[in-house]
Order: sequence, then structure tokens, then C-alpha cells
Amino acid sequence: MAIRCFVLDDEPLATDLMQDYIGRLPDLDLIGVCNSPTQGLQMLQQSQADVVFLDIQMPRLTGFDLLRPLGYRPKVIFTTAFREYALDSYEFDVVDFLVKPISFERFLQSVGKIYRFSPNNGAQPDLLQTVSSVREYQYFKVDKEMVKLYLDEIFWIESLKDYVRLHTKSGALVSYLRISYLEEKLPPARFIRIHKSYIISLDHIQALSANYIRINNEEIPIGRNYKAGLDKILQNSH
Repeated sequence: MAIRCFVLDDEPLATDLMQDYIGRLPDLDLIGVCNSPTQGLQMLQQSQADVVFLDIQMPRLTGFDLLRPLGYRPKVIFTTAFREYALDSYEFDVVDFLVKPISFERFLQSVGKIYRFSPNNGAQPDLLQTVSSVREYQYFKVDKEMVKLYLDEIFWIESLKDYVRLHTKSGALVSYLRISYLEEKLPPARFIRIHKSYIISLDHIQALSANYIRINNEEIPIGRNYKAGLDKILQNSH
């Protein structure tokens, strides 16, 4: 059975892009599109969509405001240009948090998470194979080269002032980047800053205590100013 999708964003170009992406996948059925949050609330209540691709910052009604009065809880994929909403989004049944501009590869990652949340939806094997084969990556400047690094290979990132050390499955790499830049670029559903000097991969957490997180048998300290945000994400990930 196809997954029934609804797209709500006040920017027509954004809804056009999501329509295009959804239309490429036969297991997704687009049942509604809206550029008005007030109209979208009524349409969502009537449609009872399985998944909503939802912008957050919209006029008169935010994505958060729209979800609260709904009589049911669809699975939510937030689509926004404002990364700072990531923590607040975990109040809802969040499948993923997409930061604009959204590539088709990143969209496919979200679709894969929909199937993980709903394993018995009858998705076609070829579609699942396509989704599972997509791996997110970024290029990092290492010495005089641009090195391609898959995000699922990264354990954690350590700040070295104007540089960062990337701790990965294949070893450590040093790149000329500030940790604040990577905090903005990395997907917030997969990475979180837990200290002024550390960003960690949520996928690779082995254990945690009040003061540290263990990844790859190493203890990464948790900064006092970052603890509340980390706790919020971990509580909503169960």
C-alpha cells in the first residue's frame, strides 16, 4: 500500500520540489499540497495523510502550531531553512528534519526512515534497494585534497580552533574547518554538538552517563551548556 503524503510550505518553489521528488517514487502517493498554513490545517485533518512534509516558519501559523490541534499524529518530516528549530521538532512524531536546500539524495534518506518506522507498509523491493543504497557524504579539505567522506563513517568531530579532527571508521583526518561551520552543515537528525569542542554521531553512541558519551570505546565529554539539548533529543528518540 502506498504511503499517503501531504506537502505544506508557504513557498511554492518548495512545494514544487517536494511534488517532483514524491512523484519519482511509486510507493509514495501525493494526496495534498498547500501553501497556506491555515488552509493546510483543515486539509490535513480531512486527508488523514500518513506523512506530512512540513515547513516550520510560515506566516500566521508555524508548523509546530499547526500540528498541535490536529486530531491525529501523522509522521512528520520537517523541511526548513532554519536549523535552530531542530531541538523543538522532537516534541512531535518526527521522522526527519531536512534543512533547505534539499537534495533528492537527502530526500531519499528520509523516505528510508519512513519505511523503518513502518516496516509492514508493503514497499516495493526495488524502491527499498534504491533508498538503502543512498549514502550521504560531504567533501572535506585534507592537506591539498578534497576527500569524500560518508557521514555514516564519522564517529565524532573534535575542534582544533581553525581546524577539526574527524574521527572515522578508517582513522582520523584533520580538515581546515571550524566546528561551528560543521554544526550548521551536518544533518541535525544524525549529529549533535555536545561540547564546545565536540560534535558526535547519534548513530554511533554506545553508552552515556551524566558527564560523557562513549563512542568507539572512547569517552567524549558533555558540556554543561549542551546537556539539556542532548537530553531532549535522546528522550524523544526512544
